[in-house]
Amino acid sequence: MTGKRYMSLDLGDVRIGVAVSDTMGIVAGALETYRRRGDDSDFKHVADLIQAQNAGVVVIGLPLNMDGTKGPRALMAEEWGAKLAALTDAKVVYQDERLTTVTSERVLIESGMRREKRKNVIDRVAAAVILQTYLDNPLKLPL
Repeated sequence: MTGKRYMSLDLGDVRIGVAVSDTMGIVAGALETYRRRGDDSDFKHVADLIQAQNAGVVVIGLPLNMDGTKGPRALMAEEWGAKLAALTDAKVVYQDERLTTVTSERVLIESGMRREKRKNVIDRVAAAVILQTYLDNPLKLPL
């Protein structure tokens, strides 16, 4: 056991959802929803989180088109990930995030959460769904 964790990011225009794994890399948990302030502040905040959470791998949600192709949002996520990789020692990987927001919304509705509260947590729950999907993949990068 290395003590390292996996971290995931659900990149949005306004917010970034963040989730982390346990140190064994088995279970994902929602960590926070960060309100974006501009690239410099955003990269600094995420880099600080990577260090604070001892993350060795950062999983970025890749918003592929429904047919599996990469559109402008997926290319933006890859560009963002490349910049983040240059700023930190963590490995950056990507996970298909199609329908994760829909799944997250459904889970929150079924739990009885009110709409106003859902909008404050949806991004971090989506990040947890992205991370859990990655963690469940037997081909994931080891820490």
